[in-house]
Amino acid sequence: MEYLLIFISAIFVNNIVLSQFLGICPFLGVSKKIETSLGMGAAVTFVLTLSTIVTWLVQKYVLDPFELQYLQTLAFILVIAALVQMVEIILKKVSPSLYKALGIFLPLITTNCAVLGVAILVIQKDFTLLESVVYAFSTAIGFALALVIFAGIREQQSLVNIPKGMQGMAIVLVTAGLLSLAFMGFSGLEGGLKTLFGL
Repeated sequence: MEYLLIFISAIFVNNIVLSQFLGICPFLGVSKKIETSLGMGAAVTFVLTLSTIVTWLVQKYVLDPFELQYLQTLAFILVIAALVQMVEIILKKVSPSLYKALGIFLPLITTNCAVLGVAILVIQKDFTLLESVVYAFSTAIGFALALVIFAGIREQQSLVNIPKGMQGMAIVLVTAGLLSLAFMGFSGLEGGLKTLFGL
């Protein structure tokens, strides 16, 4: 039940974009069409889960034993960048069709602060490896969900007549704020689940 709580909490209650404001750049930049946001969501889910596993292992088996915790941020950035490059090379050789689908989004993930943020958060929360994987996967699902919903809203906005002063980035930021407020409605869900399952 603890894993279910982590899963639901990371997707709805503590959404990485709408509650913690990590990954805002791709959220605003890649959310013009649902098709591109689905591709970015899939790429982020894959890389975020994989990078969390690797960075957790680096923290527990390299940084902690040698008391090099002060190198955490630098080590994690290097690991994530190397991992994204490795995934790109492997996908190009093994599955060219998947590489074409994710190819344009993979370089963007290197600069996505949500990936580094989640890697650091699982260490701060002192999660086990399995809890870290569940948290990373559900956080990526939450990111993808927010991205797809936002892209759908932006596609609808392109069909309506928006006042001149609100066109462009102004309406995008107002919409993002309203979506964030909508997700805040889930804040009581975590406490209710804890009470329900006696955690």
